[in-house]
Amino acid sequence: MNSNTALIRKGGANVSSSKRLPWAGLLALAMAVFICILTESLPAGLLLQIAQDLGVREALAGQLVTLYAVGSLLAAIPLTTATRGWRRRPLLLLCIIGFLVFNTITALSSVYVLTLVARFFAGVSAGVLWGMTAGYARRMVPDSLKGKAMAVAMAGTPLALALGVPLGTFLGTYTGWRLIFGAVSLLTAALIGWVLWKVPDYAGEPSGDQLPFHKVFLIPGVRTVLFVVLAWVLAHNILYTYIAPYLAETALAQRVDLVLLIFGITSVVGIWVIGILIDRFLRMLVLISIAGFSLASAALGIGMNQPVIIILGIAVWGLTFGGAATLLQTAIAQAGGKSADIAQSMLVTAWNVAIGGGGIIGGFLLQLLGAKFLPGSLILLLLPSLLAAWQAKKHGFPS
Repeated sequence: MNSNTALIRKGGANVSSSKRLPWAGLLALAMAVFICILTESLPAGLLLQIAQDLGVREALAGQLVTLYAVGSLLAAIPLTTATRGWRRRPLLLLCIIGFLVFNTITALSSVYVLTLVARFFAGVSAGVLWGMTAGYARRMVPDSLKGKAMAVAMAGTPLALALGVPLGTFLGTYTGWRLIFGAVSLLTAALIGWVLWKVPDYAGEPSGDQLPFHKVFLIPGVRTVLFVVLAWVLAHNILYTYIAPYLAETALAQRVDLVLLIFGITSVVGIWVIGILIDRFLRMLVLISIAGFSLASAALGIGMNQPVIIILGIAVWGLTFGGAATLLQTAIAQAGGKSADIAQSMLVTAWNVAIGGGGIIGGFLLQLLGAKFLPGSLILLLLPSLLAAWQAKKHGFPS
């Protein structure tokens, strides 16, 4: 039998040693991530319609996003820990069914409190999904393709932000927000069949290998990666959350849509580049990405009256952040080893803390210093994260 097509028994399932990626299975994971991000972000673009339909103020409608994030934040670590012994495909399907059920309730509910509850439990499904997706993708391929496999699985994030959310928002203005959530439910139902057809199953983590949470946190490299996650993603969200106030003081004050489109497109390009190179140059890519974002932040602060500089800065920002999730999840999966899923749940928690922190800290800076100082302030976060990644040569971000 040819060694490139041999099958190896691992974790209770067949794992192909072929040098080809299992595209059908990985794209199913990417679709799950796509639906996860779409479910999280759609209310922001449809906020006015939702508020009017449910008979609440816009600020209360905005809590549909908040409750989703809270559900993810609270569920990621405890539920990933509780389910790490479960077989992988049934757990994946349970998360996807969660999106189907709770998005359908959201589409049909006319009661604000019930809609909030549905959003919270949709966030719970997301917290578990994020905790297992990276490890799932890595188990589907041999060691030489693990980074590429994760890049494919994580491609759902930039695609949802660059295409799914803008398209859903646009269509929602004509069809109504409920039909958009209903369409997401239909897409989710199709994904269930896809997962049953093409995604292999794997055994959960044996009970004898299950380290306590605090011991996983103390594994060399895990804390370094989590620090980089907090600093890098916090810096990103400070600027991304308040991009409109920043642009209002620049030469592109009326082109927020164009700026976000450029960011979305370059993010997709970024994850494609990361997917090609990550298995050989993980640490170098992390360093280049953080350094590139630092330079882009400086350019956005200095060139506020120069449209070309702003557009270039946004493009570099998108290019360097598009693959951030793949880089950081790969790093923490390598550091976590057999406890990768628990380490991933820590990353999910840190990521959500950074998202919430970006809104809070960015709002404080906006009031204290003004929008024009936001890009420059990011250097205070990016330089420590760059230094931490640089020093983590052995653990966390190996070459």
